[in-house]
Amino acid sequence: MALHPSGALHEEDARRGLWVFGYGSLIWNPVFDYVEQVHGRCAGVHRSFCVRSVYHRGSYQKPGLVLGLDGGGSCDGVLYRVAPKIASDVVRYLRRREQVTRVYREMYRNVEVTGGPQDGRIVRALCFVAERNHAQYINSLSLTTQAAIIRDCCGRSGRNIDYLISTLRHLEELGIDDPLLQRILNMTGCHYQK
Repeated sequence: MALHPSGALHEEDARRGLWVFGYGSLIWNPVFDYVEQVHGRCAGVHRSFCVRSVYHRGSYQKPGLVLGLDGGGSCDGVLYRVAPKIASDVVRYLRRREQVTRVYREMYRNVEVTGGPQDGRIVRALCFVAERNHAQYINSLSLTTQAAIIRDCCGRSGRNIDYLISTLRHLEELGIDDPLLQRILNMTGCHYQK
């Protein structure tokens, strides 16, 4: 289910609040206020460096790579519950941040809470899924090429390698293993202190 273009929430969500699923920078830099944070698993999509970044981690002249949710598998990340009174404001903020070039589809997906007292609960969460028809979508780069791009690119939000390192570090803190991202980092020749 898609969101209303204005950022307005459905009546039910306006009463209960909004769940947002984070799988990349939203894990370590959500910025918005939330009243609850839990682990979540989104089935049917996986975390992938499938988006060319021409703004945050690269430029039009030298695009970097950022994460998107792409079809297949599952993705472990973080669910944030936002209070009803600020939910519409958070949606508008996320659009400014994530949709600079409209490379993601905003949609509600069922996400399972993993761990804690709510383990197994399913919530409807706002997710940003890579738009496969967008010019910035890419899924055919080798890991070697991904590593080279990530090592060398920089955008308005900083170095691409810092984006990868921050994501891996915070996934590790959450107890989430992502061997593919770790492999890409190893191929860059960069490391971080654990």
